[in-house]
Amino acid sequence: MKNIKKDCMWAMVVPTSMGVRISPPDGQPVQASENFFMHATSAETNVASISSYLGLPVKVLTTFVKGSPIAQFIKGDLRSRGMAFEGKEVPQGGPWGYRHQFNIADSGYGSRGPRVHNDRAGEVGRTLNIDDFDLERIFGKEGVAVLHLSGLIAALSPETGKFCLELARAAKKYGTLIAFDLNHRATFWKGRGQELHEIFTEIAGVADILIGNEEDYQLCLGIKGPAAGGKAIGEKIDGFKGMITAANAAFPHVSVFANTLREVVSVNTHLWGAIMLEGDKWHVVEPREIHILDRIGGGDGFVGGLLYSILKGWDSEKWIQFAWATGALATPFLTDYAQPADEEQVWSIWEGNARVKR
Repeated sequence: MKNIKKDCMWAMVVPTSMGVRISPPDGQPVQASENFFMHATSAETNVASISSYLGLPVKVLTTFVKGSPIAQFIKGDLRSRGMAFEGKEVPQGGPWGYRHQFNIADSGYGSRGPRVHNDRAGEVGRTLNIDDFDLERIFGKEGVAVLHLSGLIAALSPETGKFCLELARAAKKYGTLIAFDLNHRATFWKGRGQELHEIFTEIAGVADILIGNEEDYQLCLGIKGPAAGGKAIGEKIDGFKGMITAANAAFPHVSVFANTLREVVSVNTHLWGAIMLEGDKWHVVEPREIHILDRIGGGDGFVGGLLYSILKGWDSEKWIQFAWATGALATPFLTDYAQPADEEQVWSIWEGNARVKR
């Protein structure tokens, strides 16, 4: 891993498209519910929340609908998480114009799996444009230790793909570490496979940290990996190591490769593990049982813990341990993001210590 930039105003910068999630309480399905709670969300701010709650300075690059009460709600949420933000205010353009996306999701329960319905028509985040941000100020004058990019934003629209590419190029120019979570979504890639493969390949080619789940490396970068189904996830670790070894050969500039492992026993019980290659050193967390209140955001919590650990300058052995624990920490929250009280709470999860702290 190359040295982390010092004396930066921002430990982490994340480009994102903010929206809101509305969910029924108590694990009930959407169609059978009359009451809902709402919170602001995006995968990228889910990641950044680990660092912001633990005291590191984070900035969000996004765009807002001008005059929208939902935009005001989102801004208030980001402030409450200790995140700075900047972004263009885009006029709504009438009732059929721009808006912040709605994520309508229940948590599932028992044998009834969760269902997620994304309503992204008119999403203002699709207009993210590099010309709306002063990259020389952000990366050159203020300074950024880590730029975290997500495949969700890179694939959101042709404009956001160019936006992420230009951010990666600027980060590279100014010596900022680049973390890229591949985050494949089939609906985003439909009809755009070649275009997005080229964008993802270029970003991966300059990234320092590359992250995916069991399928992302295969679907985004064409790196062959274990077949879906069949063996239990813990029995596929050698296959995932082979996949990451192939990715390492294809992208030799990357210093850290990480891959989460998840096996669903039931909605409320998962086996959760991870593997990581740092330089030539493998680190493995064999899948362990965790209990789930709401699974959304677990992978983002893992990435957030990994990046926080790297920013703190810990030994690489601790990176995957802390990341595993912050991923597990996200799943008992109804928000999509974990809200760690302190590092000690995270390490207690890793150690399996759920005793009361007085």
